[in-house]
Amino acid sequence: MGANMARRLKDQGHPVTAVYDVFPEIARELAAEIGAAATATLAELTGAADVIITVVTDDAAMRGIFAESGDSLLAGAEGKVFINCATVSPEVHVEVERAAAARGASAIEACMASSITQARQGTLYLMVGGTQDAFGKVEGILKDLSASLRHVGGTGQAAKVKALVNMVMNINTAGLAEGLGLGAALGLDLGMLKEVFSQTGANSRVLETDGDDMINREHDCFFSAAHAAKDSGIANALAAGTGVGVPLSLATEAQYHRMVELGLGELDKSGVAELTFPGRSVH
Repeated sequence: MGANMARRLKDQGHPVTAVYDVFPEIARELAAEIGAAATATLAELTGAADVIITVVTDDAAMRGIFAESGDSLLAGAEGKVFINCATVSPEVHVEVERAAAARGASAIEACMASSITQARQGTLYLMVGGTQDAFGKVEGILKDLSASLRHVGGTGQAAKVKALVNMVMNINTAGLAEGLGLGAALGLDLGMLKEVFSQTGANSRVLETDGDDMINREHDCFFSAAHAAKDSGIANALAAGTGVGVPLSLATEAQYHRMVELGLGELDKSGVAELTFPGRSVH
C-alpha cells in the first residue's frame, strides 16, 4: 500500500523525498523507481520530509516507529505532520497523536477502506480522524490519494469506523464462503448461484470482489487472512469494551485465526473458502 501511495503522489507532482521500509532492499528499489532517497533510519526519514505517511501492520509496529527513545519518527519531528494509514486500535492513534504533539508535531489517522489497486490509482476511500487544523494542512495530499475523503471526527474516531467497516466486510466474506461452499456440496452450478445472489438479498460488495476467487481458488493477496483476523479482533475488543454482543464477528475472527494456524494467513481473505468448500485440502 505504501509503495503505491508513493507512486501515486509522485505522479501527481508531489515531491516524494524519502522512503523507508523494515526490509531495506524494498525501500531501495522503490527509491530508485521514483527518484527518492532510501533512508537507513526512521529519524532520517523524518528529517527528509515535512509530511510523513506511515503504513504498518499492527499496534506494536505503530508504537515501535513512534517510540519515545531510540530510532523513531519522533526524532526532530517539530513542525512535521504524520499521516498514519494503518488499521490499528483507536487508542494507539490517540497515543501517537499525543506523542507527536509533545514534540511540536501533528498526527492524523487516514484509515483506508480500499486495496492495493486503489492506492496506485488514487481512488482510496479515506476516513480521517484528527484536528481540523492538522487535516487542513494535508487535505490536498489526501485528495490526490482518494476518490472519497471524509473527516469523521477527532483522533481515534476514524479507527473506530474502519474497525466496523472491516468487521462487517469480514463477516460478509466468511458468510459468502459458507454459502458458496454449501452450494458446491449440494451440486449447484456456482455461476448460477452467484448470479442469483447478486439479484437478491444475498448480494454484497464481497460477492463482486471475492466470489469468483472463492470458486476458482485464486487467492492472490490484496487483503490477507492474517490482517482480517487482526482487524476483526480490533472490532471485537471494542465490542467487549461496550458490552455489545457480536457473535457473528467472533465466529468470523475464529475462522481467520484458523487460517493462520493452518499456514494460510498470507492468502487473501477470500481464502476463507478453503475452510468451507468440499473436497479442498482444508474443510
